[in-house]
Amino acid sequence: MRLFVVLFAFLVAAVTGLGLTWFASARGNGFGAVQIGAWIAWPKSGTADADPYARAAFARSGELPLELADGVAFVASADDDGRTLDGRCDIRIRGKLPPARLWTITVYDARGRLIDNAAERYGYTSAEVVWSADGTVEIVLAPRARSGNWLPTEGRERVTAVLRLYEAPVGLGIRAGETEMPMVKVENCP
Repeated sequence: MRLFVVLFAFLVAAVTGLGLTWFASARGNGFGAVQIGAWIAWPKSGTADADPYARAAFARSGELPLELADGVAFVASADDDGRTLDGRCDIRIRGKLPPARLWTITVYDARGRLIDNAAERYGYTSAEVVWSADGTVEIVLAPRARSGNWLPTEGRERVTAVLRLYEAPVGLGIRAGETEMPMVKVENCP
């Protein structure tokens, strides 16, 4: 009977520990998140100082985090008003971007995969996007093709935009109010 109690306690502890770790790693990339508008970054996720939950999240997803010296990745899964990014709507990303040698923006489905589309358009880089005369950029994520900087969402219910800044001077100094990020707005929902 005593062995049964010990085994039961071990089983409960293992299930609870593994369940909480899975939950924590599925909900984000650990502690130390910095949020600027709709954009969230984990600047320490690719460093030796990354917390265990960030390491577990990246191990679970199979992603390779950016080392802080290489750059930083910002993720938006909701707009500036907190509405979930819905690929059936138009999602407008507009404004100035932080200084960086190169940046990329890509759109992913709810499972973290690039969205397969007939246009074979998965993202933009700072070298190929069409800039406005005032130095801003506007990119529209939408289910239907349009002129300008358009990324197809293929009508997916949930999408995520990822903005990666390479060789950016923002690094660990990222703070809300000190770093200008483009606004994100969900519009024209069916």
